[in-house]
Amino acid sequence: MSLFNKLTKGIYFIAEMSANHAGSLGNALEIVHAAKNAGADCLKIQTYTADTMTIDCDREHFIIKGGLWDGYKLYDLYNEAYTPWEWQGAIKKECDKVGLDFLSTPFDNTAVDFLEGLDVRAYKIASFELVDIPLIEYTASKGKPMIISCGMGSMGEIQDAVDACRKKGNEQIVLLKCTSEYPANPADMNIATISDMRERFGVTIGLSDHSMGSMAAVVAVSLGACVVEKHFCLDRSIKNPDSEFSMEPDEFAQMVADCKVAAEIRGRVSYEMMEKERASTVFRRSLFAVKDIEVGESFTSDNIRSIRPGYGVTPKYYSGLLNTPTKQAYKCGQPISEKEITE
Repeated sequence: MSLFNKLTKGIYFIAEMSANHAGSLGNALEIVHAAKNAGADCLKIQTYTADTMTIDCDREHFIIKGGLWDGYKLYDLYNEAYTPWEWQGAIKKECDKVGLDFLSTPFDNTAVDFLEGLDVRAYKIASFELVDIPLIEYTASKGKPMIISCGMGSMGEIQDAVDACRKKGNEQIVLLKCTSEYPANPADMNIATISDMRERFGVTIGLSDHSMGSMAAVVAVSLGACVVEKHFCLDRSIKNPDSEFSMEPDEFAQMVADCKVAAEIRGRVSYEMMEKERASTVFRRSLFAVKDIEVGESFTSDNIRSIRPGYGVTPKYYSGLLNTPTKQAYKCGQPISEKEITE
């Protein structure tokens, strides 16, 4: 099955390592195994350096104010959080070894070129790069699935990103509903937007989730999300820029299990009676004689009632039968026959 088919059929779980290696290749490789064991379909990393993200500048524009990374200079944050490029081949090789898909988020064209050399099968565009149309066009030109996070994105900005992919002849697009807060406040997530995004943009929709716990993922899947991306760590006690809002392996495994149940419950649009429901039809209401009734005697509110079980004609015929003569005799507790409503 192609990777795009995997992204659009069922639920595809992405474990986002990001900075959770905490500067250790050993941790990174351990995360690969932990993600596989927790039920992830894919491990995602990020491909950048501090110099490809920003400049080393102390001006106030480059200092983070508020939130989880308050006071950090952008350059220093990215220098601490990045995954060394010389590790990335080893990480992909470990993913291949355990049967885990591998993808990355490139943040400039040099990262795309590097990842092409690793023969990655798909690309992820981060929410903050949603507006970098030249980067999206260049990445989409490689002809591989494009998974695009839409945090902070207006309808117009999301449409621009979709159009950029299509301009390059790439229709393998998955958009992820995302709230770019770390961690995300549930009241700000507006997961209901998933249904609108599917109709508005005509592509597969998933969730990139920065909230704590698995509730948002379960709700998203219940609304038809096909992809769930969640930051993944070995243990939140291993401190790094992303640890505070990342899932530990047992939590990720529970999320996978819960989402699969949610998808099963969601099912499909159906008004059919399920096979196992048929046995319950006998406990529906139907019309019964509640007194003995002679042949030709009229049905009345005193001698027939709508009660359980469901062996008689359905209650919708009650009013039409009142004051009409019976076609047969009935004993108290006998279901009213279909003969009474046929010519």
